[in-house]
Amino acid sequence: MAQVLMHTVRHRYDRNHMAASFTQLHQELAELLPADLRAACVTSRYAKGEQLFSAGQKPTYMFFISSGEVLLERLSRQGEAIVLQRTRHGIVSEASLQSARYHCDAKVIASSEITGVPIHRIAAALASDPAFSSRWIGMLNREVKRLRLQCERLSLHKVQDRLLHFLETEGQQGKYPLSSGLKSLAGELGVTHEALYRCVSDLEKKGILRRGDGYLITLSR
Repeated sequence: MAQVLMHTVRHRYDRNHMAASFTQLHQELAELLPADLRAACVTSRYAKGEQLFSAGQKPTYMFFISSGEVLLERLSRQGEAIVLQRTRHGIVSEASLQSARYHCDAKVIASSEITGVPIHRIAAALASDPAFSSRWIGMLNREVKRLRLQCERLSLHKVQDRLLHFLETEGQQGKYPLSSGLKSLAGELGVTHEALYRCVSDLEKKGILRRGDGYLITLSR
């Protein structure tokens, strides 16, 4: 049954974020959560440029990205934005489960469908449901593996090596969507956008990859 859901929490779950006619959660999230927790979820659509949450806010929800893209970042001491994580699918803000405040900003950088799960309900379920705790640990293990790949990538010195590593590990069937553009991807790779533009152009000339239909596509060599 279609429902209109609304929450008025500090990180923009307001009148502009009434979820529209969602009859079920994303399958991956539904399989992770116990039934009573699934019923407490709120799914909304976010437009590019909106803020999911801000550093310093008290965590109220944990978020699952069904589609779109969310960027986690914080400012360095020099005032420059440091990209901590880019998520196109899955849970963000796992660390907020045991934190009094969010430690970074979460920005929606592509039109997204996002489900909020009340943090206090997650904590209660983890304390009382061993099967859910086991599934949660499995999810965290997968995230650790992803972060290890990110650390491996950032240890590479050449922009080309970082980019090809990223496309190999984060792309699917040789394609990676550029929904937020090369400039945003440069932040993920820890390089300047000028350096990434030059790298992409060079790889295109060499026939290693091409840009098309909003994707970076690796080519057979």
